[in-house]
Amino acid sequence: MAPIHGGNLRYGTDYMNFHIMTLFPEMIDQGLSTSILGRARDNGLILFEAINIRDYSADLKHHKVDDYTYGGGAGMLMQAQPIYDCFKAIEAGINEKNSGSNADEIDVPGKRLRVIYVTPQGAVFNQEMAADFAKEEDLVFLCGHYEGVDERVLDEIVTDYVSIGDYVLTGGELPAMVMIDAISRLVPGVLNNDESAMTESFGNGLLEYPQYSRPEEWMGRKVPAILLSGDHKKVDEWRLEQSIERTKERRPDLYEKWLLENPPKPEKKKRRRKNTEGNL
Repeated sequence: MAPIHGGNLRYGTDYMNFHIMTLFPEMIDQGLSTSILGRARDNGLILFEAINIRDYSADLKHHKVDDYTYGGGAGMLMQAQPIYDCFKAIEAGINEKNSGSNADEIDVPGKRLRVIYVTPQGAVFNQEMAADFAKEEDLVFLCGHYEGVDERVLDEIVTDYVSIGDYVLTGGELPAMVMIDAISRLVPGVLNNDESAMTESFGNGLLEYPQYSRPEEWMGRKVPAILLSGDHKKVDEWRLEQSIERTKERRPDLYEKWLLENPPKPEKKKRRRKNTEGNL
């Protein structure tokens, strides 16, 4: 079996590991090496490993990984065997890492390694899915190309079919990086302020409220007075009202869902005061 990245594949035991099976590892490396994710990787909180599927091709000369589809049709299809061998190498590395851990903690009956196939045929990615994936210690992404991937290897290894929207891209790398970014933000310690992950859009099912910074007035537009009041309770109330109104206006689908989960409380009926003076 061909080595992965020259045999330097590292598997962390104290942070979240992302393993990306791709034909363009340099694209993944460049896309995830800066800003918040780059710092989180440097601080040992998350690990990105882009594995080149071509390293597992049976064609040692040209490293070919695609072929024509049975039944005819335009385009080429990614073959099953190179993808499967790539996955098995990742799985072996994870098992080796876990062999030094507490067997009771890792040997969970029925538990499979989560493998996400990035495809427009999958469920549309959202914040709830990001939170679910963030619970895993290891996530594997399969980035397709050409006309797709041989169905047999998908049946063999994939656990989750996920899309980032109803449109077609040239490959799965960009969608994979979108999902990795969203998932990584939920890993403890990745964001400087853990609270920010909860107050941003979708953290409570609503879009984020409008925010302001200095100067107090810019091009004739002033910061809302409530934000300058120092009354934190009223500020929180204002922000919630703004989030609700913004969601209702811009994402009525989210607003309806939020309304079902947070029905308005019925108003308390005012008690009628008794006439203690009697009738004259």
